[in-house]
Amino acid sequence: MEIIKITGLKKYYGKQRGVEDVSLTVNQGEIFGFIGPNGAGKSTTIRTMLSLLYPTAGEISLFGMDIRNSTVKIAEKVGYLPSEVAYYEGMTVKELLYYSASFYKKDCSNKIAELSSLLELDLSKKIEDLSYGNRKKVGIVQGLLHDPELIILDEPTGGLDPLIQQKFFTLLQEENRKGKTIFFSSHILSEVQRLCHRVAIIKEGKILKVSTMKSLREENYKKITVETKDSSRELFMHLPGVKDLTEKEQELKFMYKGNLKEILSQLQTLDLQNLLIEEPSLEEIFLHYYEKEEI
Repeated sequence: MEIIKITGLKKYYGKQRGVEDVSLTVNQGEIFGFIGPNGAGKSTTIRTMLSLLYPTAGEISLFGMDIRNSTVKIAEKVGYLPSEVAYYEGMTVKELLYYSASFYKKDCSNKIAELSSLLELDLSKKIEDLSYGNRKKVGIVQGLLHDPELIILDEPTGGLDPLIQQKFFTLLQEENRKGKTIFFSSHILSEVQRLCHRVAIIKEGKILKVSTMKSLREENYKKITVETKDSSRELFMHLPGVKDLTEKEQELKFMYKGNLKEILSQLQTLDLQNLLIEEPSLEEIFLHYYEKEEI
């Protein structure tokens, strides 16, 4: 089942571009990564999905329901953590969370206690006394307290210390194993690489690529490191598919996209001391797509 379906989404703020061409689907039970630098259109897409912004053009459905016609029904099924959290002051954390829980037709007290304990969140603290990291913890609990079927996270780990981040990632994986769908927006590529089944890369309001993590690596450059006593730079400098060639003493490094048999036939002509062929990291793949003028 398609939990999220976005078709031809455009959002402009007057003449200023928010997003220009976003189309994607997210299936039930996926952890879907949405990656791009600040200003690429990630938050605009999410806010439009949640009916916090009205689209200039395009269609969006969640759980098969149009967002414009089924806002209340959709809200009952969705948990959302914005990139920046802001709260009424003068309330304790407990008062805020129970106020949030009052909007749902269920008892959320056990979930509030469970999540607060996991994230080491003090429910007795006043909101105005919380650090940025602790406010982010409040946002996480607030987004998950009603046990939503779809969890939408916009840059969720800002302000969290490494130990809490680890607990948070484990929590997301556990929720996903229960069948929850997670839409995870981030510019921290290691997070996406660690958690997500598929990713969409967005640049200047347009989707450049939607792919599984496995396919994204297989379709892209390989990292090749060669140690040889031969002078081999000239051999690879003008070879099709080779880029980012560097040489240091007897070690040659480059990125290669093409038929591995062809590059291996060239390597066989050398007096090889060592050879390493690696998959690129998500960061290297991401930079590759951002450098390309055409996809």
